[in-house]
Amino acid sequence: MSKQALVIVDLQNDFCPGGSLAVPDGDKIVPVVNDLIGKFCRAGLPIFATRDWHPENHVSFKAQGGLWPPHCVQNTPGARFHLDLRLPDNVIIISKADSPERDAYSGFEGTDLEALLREAGVDHIVVCGLATDYCVKATALDGLRAGLGVTVVEDAIRGVDVQPGDSQKALAELQAAGATLVQHSAVSP
Repeated sequence: MSKQALVIVDLQNDFCPGGSLAVPDGDKIVPVVNDLIGKFCRAGLPIFATRDWHPENHVSFKAQGGLWPPHCVQNTPGARFHLDLRLPDNVIIISKADSPERDAYSGFEGTDLEALLREAGVDHIVVCGLATDYCVKATALDGLRAGLGVTVVEDAIRGVDVQPGDSQKALAELQAAGATLVQHSAVSP
């Protein structure tokens, strides 16, 4: 019998409209993610929420030679989860890219996410959040590499599309690697 967990990727203020690195319509997925949270809560299954948790001098920031403007700096409003996101009290928060010299797009990179999933007996993750073509893709691919089943919820993700079509390419790459793509209505934990 398969045991699932919900993995919500980086649904933080800085990645939503008005944030320093906003994903177009990033906030539009919040009601869909809340619906998924409700489904997993009712099923008594674990919910994980990853977050960028950068120090002020993080390697990914332009001032340090990185690609991005400062975002999700530890203990700032931009690093908080979206205000309307209804995370349960027992959510397991996974902080990533929290040292100045290491970047991490994947929720598995430099964290104990895999160990916690194994401890909980999880063998399948349902992934949603921001952004399709970066952290969602990297997290889902690392889940597959860890030997987990991976479902990506298409109407509960949004992409940056630095190059037009990046999100579609990311979804094609995920499918080719073995991930299943579904709409949230098809998710039944």
